[in-house]
Amino acid sequence: MDSALCNQTNSCMYISSVEWDMYPAAYSLFFIVGFPGNCLSLYVAWMLIKSGNNVAVYLTSLSISDLLYTITLPVWIEMALQRSVDENLCIVVNVIMHNSFYVGSGLLCCISVDRYLAVVYPLYFHCIREVRTAAAVSVAVWIVEIVIHISLLHHTGALQASRYLCKQKIPMTQEDANVALVRVVVGFLVPVLIMTFSFQQIMQSLSQSTSILAEERRKVGLLLLSLLLTYVASFLPYQAIMLLRATLEPENCLWAKRLRNAYLVTVAITTLNSTLDPIIYCLINESAKKEIIQAMEKLKAIFKNRKKCSEGRGVKTIS
Repeated sequence: MDSALCNQTNSCMYISSVEWDMYPAAYSLFFIVGFPGNCLSLYVAWMLIKSGNNVAVYLTSLSISDLLYTITLPVWIEMALQRSVDENLCIVVNVIMHNSFYVGSGLLCCISVDRYLAVVYPLYFHCIREVRTAAAVSVAVWIVEIVIHISLLHHTGALQASRYLCKQKIPMTQEDANVALVRVVVGFLVPVLIMTFSFQQIMQSLSQSTSILAEERRKVGLLLLSLLLTYVASFLPYQAIMLLRATLEPENCLWAKRLRNAYLVTVAITTLNSTLDPIIYCLINESAKKEIIQAMEKLKAIFKNRKKCSEGRGVKTIS
């Protein structure tokens, strides 16, 4: 049974059944699906980069970010089961998790803006849509997000007291609440506005174009809409709870207790984004599907050759 106790300093001791009951099963499933999915997405993106596809650069960075987060899921399972985890490892997995949230947001914005420029202004901004430019922008997104996140952790003292990263202190302080509000606005609302604007402008331009085939219009729109809806579905519940926590929870044990389970559930839901992004891209993007088919054909050829060699050795041994 869930319990929450407040002491005289208004801090809470909280034990949640959500971590025990939900996290191991959910994170195990996400790892089983997400790890091979992101590996496949990373391979496809790398092959597309070789052919000069600049969007594949952003997808490569996104796949690396999602893959890093997916690799940390076994550690989250260990912590959910209240098993001992090294404090330095706690810092690493927490930094990776939050960086995955916001690096992913930045890269999805880059993909949306890139498609916006390519569709709405096809005769302009060619230098921005080059592979080397996409690589520079991707590196910049990583650097900015990492620096900002580590600065926020340092500002709140979380890095100096790593036990708070392993076992989050509740209720949150007002300083933590202020950081959460900044993350909601800058890390979620701004990217959603950018992606929504890009999608709306792209669809408006495509509906007025007679030079692009209807099927191509449908696939461009479907890809961007799928990425946007997946992002919103994965992060809106989490960001909404964080907004409530930042507003109601600071120094209030009662609200910390009321919001804790909802917070833990929405944290798990965010993992959907890392799991579904590579699947969506590989299923909808035609170039990605061609690379997957070619990779499967190569694997089949390898297995056939090995089988023939094995059969050949078997015949020689019998004779």
